[in-house]
Amino acid sequence: MMEFSSGGGGGSSGGDHQDASDPHRRKKRYHRHTAHQIQRLEAMFKECPHPDEKTRNLLSRELALHPRQIKFWFQNRRTQMKRSSQECDLPLLWRPPVSEDSYFDEQKLRMENAQLKEELDRVSSIAAKYIGRPISQLPPVQPIHVSSLDLSMASFGGHGIPGPSLDLDLLPGSSSSVIPNLAFPSMSISDMDKSLMADIAANAMDELIRLLQSNEPLWMKSPGDGREILNLESYDRIFPRPNSHLKNPSIRNEASRDSGVVIIDGLGLVEMFLDASKWVELFPTIVARARTVEVISSGVLGSQSGTLQLMYEELQVLSALVPMRQLYFLRFCQQIEQGSWAIVDVSYDIPHQGSHFSSM
Repeated sequence: MMEFSSGGGGGSSGGDHQDASDPHRRKKRYHRHTAHQIQRLEAMFKECPHPDEKTRNLLSRELALHPRQIKFWFQNRRTQMKRSSQECDLPLLWRPPVSEDSYFDEQKLRMENAQLKEELDRVSSIAAKYIGRPISQLPPVQPIHVSSLDLSMASFGGHGIPGPSLDLDLLPGSSSSVIPNLAFPSMSISDMDKSLMADIAANAMDELIRLLQSNEPLWMKSPGDGREILNLESYDRIFPRPNSHLKNPSIRNEASRDSGVVIIDGLGLVEMFLDASKWVELFPTIVARARTVEVISSGVLGSQSGTLQLMYEELQVLSALVPMRQLYFLRFCQQIEQGSWAIVDVSYDIPHQGSHFSSM
């Protein structure tokens, strides 16, 4: 028994010695600082993130902490600040649309790709008819750049699937990448003109919203293709314009409305419409050239809502028989509610620009 006890005691002593020599087998002791200690350390960190040894010793005596605890606390705090700064500097590479994740599934992607292919084939046939060769025989499209229209359908697992750039250079000078700087005469817009532009844009936005929210008798089904077309008689009663140039019997009026879904959030689409270069890329076969002449109003509180721009554009038709149309217009953007935007274009006559500019 005595030998066993002695052996056991020796074993215990050996075990204690082994535990003392092996720091990995010892239990770590954690010390939680009090609220007062943390508050004092945070205040000192704001004044001096790298305190010297003398300052650390003063803090240790004041807070009843070991100088090494003070040193390690400041090291950990500096590491946290550096990590937070790096996370804030990371660019926002991809942001899924709010509450639309369920739409991006494989079946919908296949349907969208099929529709895009049909549209490309249709435009290619038009190009072959008026240009004499299909799109496949046109010069190769330049590589995708940042301002190109990205037609990627969705992203899976946070990794984007890149899509082709929609750059159909069907007519000479139709690509925004080769458009020279448009020579615009210097234009001075007075405060009175800006006030008039704001009134015109506000009235146009009010009319647009009323047209969108109304049904019969303003809108009726076309007997031919089932589209919703504007009832001009009802329109004239609701929005009377006695001196309108549209009363000319030689002018043909046509208006319709439709709805659709695009794979982009509302704010991204708004920014495309307000950027003249992206506007050209968005409709390359219709808008030949475009430019923002002047920003009349830049919106409120850093938002695009309330932005009013005087713009210039050249509209083209894929036919040598139809000349290009040049016009000035006001583009007004307004956020109706959260996630809902409205953009209205209304023609505006610029004095001393000649009669070759058209109205919308």
